[in-house]
Amino acid sequence: MARHDSQLELSIDLGDDDSDTALLQLISSLSLEAVVDQTLHEAGVLQPMMLTLLITNDEIIRNLNKHYRGQDKPTDVLSFPLLDKPIVSAPADQLWTLPEAPNGESTEIGVTKQVFVTPTELPTNLGDIVISWPTIVRQATEVGHNSTYELLYLLAHGVLHLVGYDDQTEAGYQAMIRIQQAVMDATEQKA
Repeated sequence: MARHDSQLELSIDLGDDDSDTALLQLISSLSLEAVVDQTLHEAGVLQPMMLTLLITNDEIIRNLNKHYRGQDKPTDVLSFPLLDKPIVSAPADQLWTLPEAPNGESTEIGVTKQVFVTPTELPTNLGDIVISWPTIVRQATEVGHNSTYELLYLLAHGVLHLVGYDDQTEAGYQAMIRIQQAVMDATEQKA
């Protein structure tokens, strides 16, 4: 596998310093960058990328979910792509598209989106992923695996959204699940 040299900026904000420190210690042995790299590889994205990851609490992710998606409830993961179009090669029914503005320009939430061109010597900034740690813990308990596995699985999910996949169709959902499982299988083999 070609090395992607992805860069991941991690922030943790669970609402108190002790919880933040405990979570950082728990996940410090995880190779978050390896999961990002493997996800990019499985998606066919070979150039260097960067992204930010915020692991937070249900209240913060609920507020983001309400503001950006109109859903007043916590969720497990949110992705905020900076790209103006998907960078993966997949059938259109597996990818997200930006809605069209009345003047024909692509928009995001009713605002014309300006295209940012990354200088060739820098990694492309894919965007931001926000994950709720309390939701991860609940979901992992419900399905019977550990919280760190759930974190890595949802990190892969978030990366797939950043590069262009959308799970709002059955085809997109199935493609994402297949890729996420391949990432987890490859990651477990390397561990």
